[in-house]
Amino acid sequence: MKNFKVAIHAYYAQSKRPFPWRDVENPYYVLVSEVMLQQTQTYRVEPKFLQFIALFPTIETLASAPLAAVLIVWQGLGYNRRAKFLHMAAQEIVAKHGGVVPEKTEHLEQLPGIGYATACSIAAFAYKTPTVFIETNIRAVFIHFFFPDKEGINDKQLMPPIAQAVEGEDPRQWYYALMDYGVMLKKTHKNPSRQSKHHVAQSKFEGSDRQIRGAIIRILVQYSALQYEELAAYVQVDIGRTASGKRFAAILERLTQEEMVKIGDTGLLSLK
Repeated sequence: MKNFKVAIHAYYAQSKRPFPWRDVENPYYVLVSEVMLQQTQTYRVEPKFLQFIALFPTIETLASAPLAAVLIVWQGLGYNRRAKFLHMAAQEIVAKHGGVVPEKTEHLEQLPGIGYATACSIAAFAYKTPTVFIETNIRAVFIHFFFPDKEGINDKQLMPPIAQAVEGEDPRQWYYALMDYGVMLKKTHKNPSRQSKHHVAQSKFEGSDRQIRGAIIRILVQYSALQYEELAAYVQVDIGRTASGKRFAAILERLTQEEMVKIGDTGLLSLK
């Protein structure tokens, strides 16, 4: 374990990646960045993060903003439900926690869209709590060093060495270092995460429901309110064809159930 830690620290000392959400003493910035970074590369997140906190500099300004305003700035990040969850989390933090991002992971997990790993990462980066969690780059590092010749590795097997390694460390800097080392590994080696039981190749985006969902939100950001037929035309869906029409209707219904899109009295569709 000692040699492992030396290697991680040595690499980080020479190749630390600077990001505007690192080494900050503002838990709100950490919350925003961790939600943005879910399933999204850092190079896409960085400009959006800066734009987001410029428009919503405090958790109170985010909580009081209309969802449509949040979705507008979120464009380009994908997975728009994350924007809604972040908006809801901000409202809950203001209402129940006095505008202070919770420090305890059990309280963080109760927020919309925040699972165990994200709660642990927020606690580690915002409050330097020595939590134990796994994300893709951390997984790659521990497989590379501790399970180099094994396949089908379960995350449960990784948790003990991760817990042991964080002991005695500044958890914020330690996890930054692990993540940076993991990024390097994926560039210089066959991705060690492929040896994980939990590794799943990302599904094709083109033609997916996710693409249609994103297009609906993007068009409504641009045009504010549209009739059903107009929206379908802009999204380039032929609602006259049974299969594509039913699919579009089902996706739109899910968006209204999720309170991302609303239907006005005149039938106009707009962002919630």
